[in-house]
Amino acid sequence: MPLFAIICHDKPGMLEARINAREAHLGFLRNEGIVRLAGPLIEEGEMRGSLIVLEADDLESARKWADQDPYKAAGLFASVDVIEWKKVIG
Repeated sequence: MPLFAIICHDKPGMLEARINAREAHLGFLRNEGIVRLAGPLIEEGEMRGSLIVLEADDLESARKWADQDPYKAAGLFASVDVIEWKKVIG
C-alpha cells in the first residue's frame, strides 16, 4: 500500500486552538491504524504545523482521511498538502 505525506501549516496565532484540539487529534491519528509516523512542525520553539505519514489505497483516500482531522475542524490549518511519499531509509 502506498505512503502519503500530509504536511500542514498552522494559521498564525493558533497555538491555543492546537492545544485545545490536541487530544481529539491524537485519538484520530491512532484510530484506524494507518498512520506510520506523525509529529508537530516546530518553529521558534512552538508547534506550528503537522507532518503525518500514512498508508492509504490512493491519493484521494489520503485526502479524505486528512479532511477528517480534528485540527482541520478547529480551523487550525492555513494549508494542507497531501502527496505520495516513498520511504527510502529508515
